[in-house]
Amino acid sequence: MLARAVDQLVRREGRRVLAGLIRWSGDFDLAEEAFQAACAQAVESWARRGLPERPGGWLTTVARRRLADLLRRRRPSVALEGALAEALATAEEPALESAPEVEDARLRLLFTVCHPALGQPAQVALALRTLCGLTTQEIARAHLEPEATTAQRLVRAKRKIAEARIPFEVPDADRLAERLEGALSTIYLVFNEGFSATEGETWIRPDLCAEAIRLGRLVVELLPGQAEAEGLLALMLLHDARRPARTDADGTLVPLEEQDRALWSQEIIAEGTAVLDRAVGRGAPGPYQLQAAIAALHARARRPPDTDWPQIAALYAALLRHAPSPIVELNAAAALAMARGPEAGLDWMERLERSGALAGYHLLPAAQADLLRRLGRVDQARAAYRRALELVRHPAERRFLERRVAELG
Repeated sequence: MLARAVDQLVRREGRRVLAGLIRWSGDFDLAEEAFQAACAQAVESWARRGLPERPGGWLTTVARRRLADLLRRRRPSVALEGALAEALATAEEPALESAPEVEDARLRLLFTVCHPALGQPAQVALALRTLCGLTTQEIARAHLEPEATTAQRLVRAKRKIAEARIPFEVPDADRLAERLEGALSTIYLVFNEGFSATEGETWIRPDLCAEAIRLGRLVVELLPGQAEAEGLLALMLLHDARRPARTDADGTLVPLEEQDRALWSQEIIAEGTAVLDRAVGRGAPGPYQLQAAIAALHARARRPPDTDWPQIAALYAALLRHAPSPIVELNAAAALAMARGPEAGLDWMERLERSGALAGYHLLPAAQADLLRRLGRVDQARAAYRRALELVRHPAERRFLERRVAELG
């Protein structure tokens, strides 16, 4: 029971504490070591004395002191100054930092791990580790790679930050554009891992969705006027509004057209739509705004037949011009099928299949199977579903595809 309480606390408070430790020390490894030592001491101390009144403050103080010990031992020639020296003089259970200070540390950490000197896989892995609190094993599952590979990627990324002396800061205006794109991409990848997990027992991870949305709000708040940042926040909110209806009681995927729309959060939809309207009003269109506009059209449809598929197909065509990719093309083909009929979408998907761009991607044969099912071509649909089943990894999606095959008799 105590171990679970500590784990929950670490999940809730750990990202804030770790961001502060990295800010004070400038060293990812020392900060993580100090944080882990504080967690171990918490288990031992709280077992004897019970939970303190402010566990987060207790953990912060112990972690700071442990960090100071590590710095003295490993860098004896460096004096402890500034924020860390002041922090060590605080009481046993200090009041937590003010919200602006805490969020500023997190924003600095976001831009540090999203520096262009790091490749995108390293950026995402480091963000999941430091900003979202995932373990190396969980990150490895998300990347579909061995845990040792992920561990090496994290080590190399932290070494690169140290060797290149990447500053722990929000970049100034002339460098913001190039860094902002990487930061937004990383936030969205974190959200997607929460919204449709690549592996694991549950298909949806609300904690990752909430963390990505929190980071998105933070960027919008502290960097006002960034239309694509607002577009990303709107996109995540509009997707998250549908989250309660996306799985059934057994955790099996429920496709959009079969979802109980009464479960969709109208409050979150209203917020996402308002954020999107502000972004579009800035006159600087981009991929996140286009995707948010598509999500808004889905969210506004009270019934599946009310969906404005011609407009969605047009938005996907615009998205292909802004951010061409095989996956966007697959979604555009599916939208075209809904707007003009299954045959039009199938022709496009067959061209995609011949190109080999989506080889091994289970959603291509799954989308083909769905259109074949709508056309009544049962044998072909069954064969396509089975191709998708050979490729699918997540149990929630596997159960859905198996159900579709069963429905075909």
